[in-house]
Amino acid sequence: MRWSNLALDAPNPPGALPLSIPGAVERTFDAPGFAGMTFYEIQARSIISRVPAASRMPFEYTINPYRGCSHSCTYCFARNTHTYLNLDAGRDFDTKVVVKVNASRLLRKELAAPAWAGAHIAMGTNVDCYQRAEGRYRLMPGIIEALRDAANPFSILTKGTLITRDLDLLRQAAEVTSVGVSFSVGLLDETIWRRVEPGTPSPRRRLDAVRRFADAGFAVHVLMAPILPGLTDSDESIDATVAAIAASGAAGVSPIALHLRPGAREWYATWLGRTYPELVERYRALFGQGSYAPKVYQREISARVALAARRYGIGRAPMTDHRAIAEPRLSPARGEDTRGASYGHAPAASGQAPAARGHAPAEQLRLL
Repeated sequence: MRWSNLALDAPNPPGALPLSIPGAVERTFDAPGFAGMTFYEIQARSIISRVPAASRMPFEYTINPYRGCSHSCTYCFARNTHTYLNLDAGRDFDTKVVVKVNASRLLRKELAAPAWAGAHIAMGTNVDCYQRAEGRYRLMPGIIEALRDAANPFSILTKGTLITRDLDLLRQAAEVTSVGVSFSVGLLDETIWRRVEPGTPSPRRRLDAVRRFADAGFAVHVLMAPILPGLTDSDESIDATVAAIAASGAAGVSPIALHLRPGAREWYATWLGRTYPELVERYRALFGQGSYAPKVYQREISARVALAARRYGIGRAPMTDHRAIAEPRLSPARGEDTRGASYGHAPAASGQAPAARGHAPAEQLRLL
């Protein structure tokens, strides 16, 4: 891992081509929340992506209406996917966002295809579908409506409080299919939050959103991720964060220690060197040339979160529970077996999720 000589404002890598997306409409908006950002509106050819089996994710299909993310999380695993567009994994990822403007129309078509068997669809698996752009483009209401009308099970993982706008729609969907809602809240410290996740709503606002969904009947899970070595992995930080998650009414908490894949690794290393240079040696020792901290460190983090969860009376959910795949539900219109669960209480699937054909391979997918 390189921990020096990395520039935050570096241009595209030498030899990289300029962004070229056939048919894209380039837009900028004269509004404070979009200063310095460029949006590339495209007509996507497919919207349901199949997750590669090698990813070992507890779901098989996903929808990503955006590429790039204004949350600007320094550690975001998805940064490297921007290099596929001849953009850099740093500043470009934060400020150049691809928008699949035909997402809901295309989704209705794909859900109605004879080949589609109604498998669980996970969202928020690559970049956040409730990032700042969603406030302008409003892609998610149409996507949720399409999933609701097809009684197709789905889940959403987000750092965005904008999801509360769609609470009524999500409740409607939960009446006919299994709907999972999860939030990512890895820390409470406002100074660290502003530095490491500058484009996100504050952790306290996210926990307020957890409370709203819990009060509405959803079994909300919180992904306590990532836990940052030397910054948010102290006993005090873990205890305070778990206590706040429990107080929000969350049904469970799942910790994940920071991991740094290519793209995110270089960007985070530069940020760390400029912001917390005293921690550079510790990170070099923890990560070396790899993407993951030692397993003993990961197990220690999990054990400490589990102890805190017991103290505050909150379940320590297995890491995959926030992506639980529902059994099929019964759709009277189609005469299919579609038994489901109430809000967010999706039972674990027995056997394989229903297979579907004819969809493009997924973009690189990871959990967080």
